[in-house]
Amino acid sequence: MTAALDETDVGILARVEQSSEMNLEELAEELELSKSTIHYRLTKLKDNEVITATASTVDPHALGLDMLVFTDVTVSHESGYAADIGEAIAEIDGVSQVYYVMGDIDFIVISRVQTHDQLHALIDDIVEIAGVNETSSQFVIQEVKTDGRVIANMSDEMIGTVLESD
Repeated sequence: MTAALDETDVGILARVEQSSEMNLEELAEELELSKSTIHYRLTKLKDNEVITATASTVDPHALGLDMLVFTDVTVSHESGYAADIGEAIAEIDGVSQVYYVMGDIDFIVISRVQTHDQLHALIDDIVEIAGVNETSSQFVIQEVKTDGRVIANMSDEMIGTVLESD
């Protein structure tokens, strides 16, 4: 379900997405709105779960997490398998994202580790989950774009669709 947003909301989201350190006064000045309006709008965006977190971005390379791995996971198709297996995979140390997908595979798992031994242990943990049949991993050679921002990556047409949905 798309949230009912207007251009002011999208402007606030775009700026907050660039930096979580921007204060209300700066944001109000930049958008030519009062601080109380910005505060009200931010609270509403949080209450409606449009803004789900405000956190700093940590560079994984600064922590030696240089190995980025995409693992395809194929599982047995039994009732309820997707939720149970997906949750079990998500609990493994090093796993940052888990997607249940349709097609030749069932899950795509994105992980970051520091060493081959850590990766081997992570894959072993996945394979040990009841119902997992097979894994296949791809190692990232170069990270061309790693931008988790939403508004910054939307086209004008996509933003227009959001604005029209209210």
